[in-house]
Amino acid sequence: METPKPAPTRAQQRLHAARAALHARYVTGPVRQAVFEFIAFGIKQGWACLFGGLMLGLLLLTFVWYPDGARLSRYDFLVLGALAIQIMMLWTGLETWEEARIILVFHVVGTVMELFKTAHGSWIYPEESFLRIGAVPLFTGFMYGAVGSYLARVWRIFEFRFDRFPPLWLQGLLATAIYVNFFAHHWLPDVRIALFVGIAMVYGPSMVWFRADEAHRPMPLVIGFGLVAIFIWFAENLGTFARAWAYPGQEHGWQMVSLSKLGSWYLLMIISFVLVAAVHGKAHRAPGGPRIEDPEAARRE
Repeated sequence: METPKPAPTRAQQRLHAARAALHARYVTGPVRQAVFEFIAFGIKQGWACLFGGLMLGLLLLTFVWYPDGARLSRYDFLVLGALAIQIMMLWTGLETWEEARIILVFHVVGTVMELFKTAHGSWIYPEESFLRIGAVPLFTGFMYGAVGSYLARVWRIFEFRFDRFPPLWLQGLLATAIYVNFFAHHWLPDVRIALFVGIAMVYGPSMVWFRADEAHRPMPLVIGFGLVAIFIWFAENLGTFARAWAYPGQEHGWQMVSLSKLGSWYLLMIISFVLVAAVHGKAHRAPGGPRIEDPEAARRE
């Protein structure tokens, strides 16, 4: 049997009622339906990336304003600000405890990668701070957590359903190979081309169904990964502009992040997606499509 959907909160009920009222008032034909759905999609996407948007706002605000010579370093202020955002979102119910657990997993996975990559000169954090591990300020874990928060929230807000969803164990093997390659390519040949082929084989047949308005709409999952990777690349450009970190060549002045980083973010999206899928542990049926099995749900049946 499928995992039952949790009952909507009062805030969700009010939002659904408001959307239904607006839809009934303004949508009178296919053109208005398309416009309404496009706007609803944008609003929901913005709501899904609330944590990341607030973090990016903190980076830009402190870059423009933070006083020189302050006793509390800018990086340490970012750690405290990120903690405050996290507590606020949990306290107000904007984020669930399940999503907080996902963010914690991203903290660990991201911080391990940061320690390794900074030690090998892949990027640097040019400012001093107290709250750090080695060369890695602790606010960086929240940047990875922002990706996890977005994926967990967008999954819930758009009520994801999947068609031809790959077995979770197979996704886990692919994600593990990607994560290992992020480290191993410093000594061994970079096998990311083979990994991209693996992604196409595993996820190529998969469709994600998302609901911006009343109906679920399909999108190839591999395209969805690419769109999110592009969005993160734009955010990364803003982050490096704000001097939160710097790649080789950016030490003495900002320049656009290389487009080659898009491939890295695409690969990281697979790791992120698998972590969120594992924590969610849910199976969903695509509208009008075949049943999508999750290993845990299959065992329960």
